[in-house]
Amino acid sequence: MTILVTGATGNLGRLVVGRLHEDGRTVRALTRDPAGVTGLPDGVEVAEGDLTRPDTLAAALDGVTALHLLGATGHDHTPLTTGVEILDLAAGAGVRRLTVLAAGDGAWGKAVRASPLEWTFVWPIDFMSNALGWADVIRAEGEVREPYAARRTASADERDVAEVVAAILTGGGHAGQRLVVTGPEALTPADKVAAIAAATGQDLRFTELTDDEARAQWRAEGWPEEGIEFMLRMWATVPESVARTTTAVQDVLGRPPRSFADWAAEHAADFRP
Repeated sequence: MTILVTGATGNLGRLVVGRLHEDGRTVRALTRDPAGVTGLPDGVEVAEGDLTRPDTLAAALDGVTALHLLGATGHDHTPLTTGVEILDLAAGAGVRRLTVLAAGDGAWGKAVRASPLEWTFVWPIDFMSNALGWADVIRAEGEVREPYAARRTASADERDVAEVVAAILTGGGHAGQRLVVTGPEALTPADKVAAIAAATGQDLRFTELTDDEARAQWRAEGWPEEGIEFMLRMWATVPESVARTTTAVQDVLGRPPRSFADWAAEHAADFRP
């Protein structure tokens, strides 16, 4: 079987491609700019195509039997509006199995559910790798300063998410399901900073900011006003659902998910000066 991975040059897509390649699968990586692709394993075919322009996808879908599809595109994660056309093309090309990186709601979710493909939504609550956004400030100052310290998220190791996607694409199962992928526990930002401190052997601190302190800090860092207010609203209204752990990794892979402490230990060098 040939498996097409969209978003193949992104953080998760690269891991999905790598996992499938390690398993000896025939993998095709979709990208808008094949000439600029680096770092994919030898033997992975790179195909040109743009999810926002379904007319560019025919060659990439040729001979494909399983497809990993993004539910949003671009750096701003704009929801995919060409989903119906892509699903029709995929079905016509002979694709049988589909994983979709999306929550599975809205018009896009309805389109997937109405398709003849064997589909599964895979939706991570949050990636542990988002903590790498702290790397510069931890190396420089040994302190993370953010508002809303009580918010808790059941972040997933991105490798677990990639392995879940790869297992479904190759082995089937879990068709017609929405799998919310999480880690084994819900942690606050301070919990995560403590885990990074333990992994690196550094004396790190987490300081909670008020809204006004956060505004001042982010303005000094060059954030636009709309971005500042968006982040404050988002963190002030974090739903309880993002703190709920699931058994998705265990159900698909037959093992427990990796912990944030495990992730921090493997990425310790990123946080050391």
